[in-house]
Amino acid sequence: MTASAEKYTTQTLLDVQPLTPNLFTLRTSRDPGFRFRAGQFARLGVTKADGSTVWRAYSMVSSPFDEFLEFFSIVVPGGEFTSELSRLQVGDTLMVERQAFGYLTLDRFVDGRDLWLLSTGTGVAPFLSILQDFEVWEKFERIILVYSVREARELAYQELIAGLTQRDYLSEYAHKLQFIPTVTRQAHPGALQGRITTLIENGELERAAGVELSPEHSRVMLCGNPQMIDDTRALLKQRDMRLSLTRKPGQVAVENYW
Repeated sequence: MTASAEKYTTQTLLDVQPLTPNLFTLRTSRDPGFRFRAGQFARLGVTKADGSTVWRAYSMVSSPFDEFLEFFSIVVPGGEFTSELSRLQVGDTLMVERQAFGYLTLDRFVDGRDLWLLSTGTGVAPFLSILQDFEVWEKFERIILVYSVREARELAYQELIAGLTQRDYLSEYAHKLQFIPTVTRQAHPGALQGRITTLIENGELERAAGVELSPEHSRVMLCGNPQMIDDTRALLKQRDMRLSLTRKPGQVAVENYW
């Protein structure tokens, strides 16, 4: 992908936080003209040693009202983009396309009582943005954030998640949020053990949430591992839950980064 100077701005790296050897967060300055809806993504560009530029899509973790942009990344061994990105330090620059993209936004659903946010790994990013935006708290009676990782140390943004309901503008809505972490490769106190698909099939996820996944009341957003998304969509289809399209509203929303 190429982008002309008219299509992107150059932003400064404000903060880099390694979480594990393969996971890190980065925060950049934000162009005053950059607008996005909670749940959308931006295309980021980094310049390689040979002078060429590589572009990749990253969901915003930050809220649409923050003065900065924050992203959550995994280091792909030998990856052309993440290898360059992980080497950046505070003060370095990267490019951000001027236009935000994506359909993993609340307007995908015209109705619904319970919002399920099902994520694996760095796929939690758009949901953190959505949860920092007031709209979701008004629109749904229950919000269930499911965050699945392989090892407990990969459960990022715990402080942000725990602090959501302490924010002044959300305090009266705190009762609506339920956070369900799941760890697939080890037992961890306070977390379910197993893949999201397994926990749906055996009923454990619904028991933990105390609410049923149903086409009548549930609206489901999926983000993360492509296999998880495909497998979960198949399971939800068995329950008559379909992809929500502009002309045909449904119960399920996913993102397409390409």
